[in-house]
Amino acid sequence: MAKQRNALIWLWLVVLIVVADLLTKYLANAQLPYGVAHPQLAIFDLTLLYNKGAAFSFLSDAGGWQRWFFATIAIVMSGVLVVWLARTPRQQRWLGCGLASVLGGALGNLYDRIVHGYVIDFISLHYDQYYFPAFNLADIAITIGAGMLIIDMIWFSEPDKNSTKGAA
Repeated sequence: MAKQRNALIWLWLVVLIVVADLLTKYLANAQLPYGVAHPQLAIFDLTLLYNKGAAFSFLSDAGGWQRWFFATIAIVMSGVLVVWLARTPRQQRWLGCGLASVLGGALGNLYDRIVHGYVIDFISLHYDQYYFPAFNLADIAITIGAGMLIIDMIWFSEPDKNSTKGAA
């Protein structure tokens, strides 16, 4: 029986996302003063912020334990994503790319959380006085990857052959 090729080919995308994420965070941290908005477009600012919590600063004021809590979750989920990639056939491109994007973003933010104790955010979107929480390239990769996983689930996944239709 021929060995089926898996989606680990997508690990190049993981590396690309992590490198781009860490490079842009390094540049933002080196060039931007903390908390000062630098307008780029009418709805887009570069603003250096440190997020000790999770998405949308969830648990950011929890006293420090959240650093290792979220790091542990990211490590476990990264392991799950690598196994999932290894078990995914290479021809399932949407699934492979989506998993790799989520993994790359998770690893980029995990690095920050372990090394700094917080995640470096610097992209700020707003309309008038309504601001979306600041984010970074890792967050963008996670969001795009999650979207790709949803699209794969809706349009590209095969129906379960073991399910019984019409069974009461």
